[in-house]
Amino acid sequence: MEESKLIFISGGVRSGKSSFAESIAINHAKMINGNLHYLACGKATDPEMLDRIAHHKETRNSSELPWTNWECPTNIGKLSPNFKQGDVILLDCLTTLLNNELFIDERAWEKESYQEQIYHAILEDIKNIRDQCSILIIVSNEVFNEVLPKSEIVFAYERLLGYLHQSITKQSSSAYLIESGLPHVMKGEVNELC
Repeated sequence: MEESKLIFISGGVRSGKSSFAESIAINHAKMINGNLHYLACGKATDPEMLDRIAHHKETRNSSELPWTNWECPTNIGKLSPNFKQGDVILLDCLTTLLNNELFIDERAWEKESYQEQIYHAILEDIKNIRDQCSILIIVSNEVFNEVLPKSEIVFAYERLLGYLHQSITKQSSSAYLIESGLPHVMKGEVNELC
């Protein structure tokens, strides 16, 4: 079986990364005559997040191709049996997934062994999903340039996210940084944007 394609897309808050990822997913689904799946990791924890989730759903519902939506804030690997070759999966977003996994237990994040366990579990879940589909697109936030309060919890989160970004980018065929709605190719070919 041919290894699936992995595409990594990151950017700041409201940079346009999700819209860009959706357009890439649609283009790939058209090229391979595949099915679109949206793996949503967000939880409606406040009115702003509720509005963002509703906006993303509305965008997908008005898409030229149909999407199958999966809401899974943790343990995304359990969905892998639902996918098959020819599927294009958009995971949105890694930042939220890490947050959900890391802070399930209020104090466990303080243990380095727990942080390592979360890191490996997320990568294993991504591998399991990737093994079942043709194309996996992962969206994440670039939080490293934002001014965040410096604390042990923020440092642990940033460090883990940085390691995840590096590992995923190393495995990816393409990586993009989105700024003000404009994609910058960090790895791979520009022709994928067409």
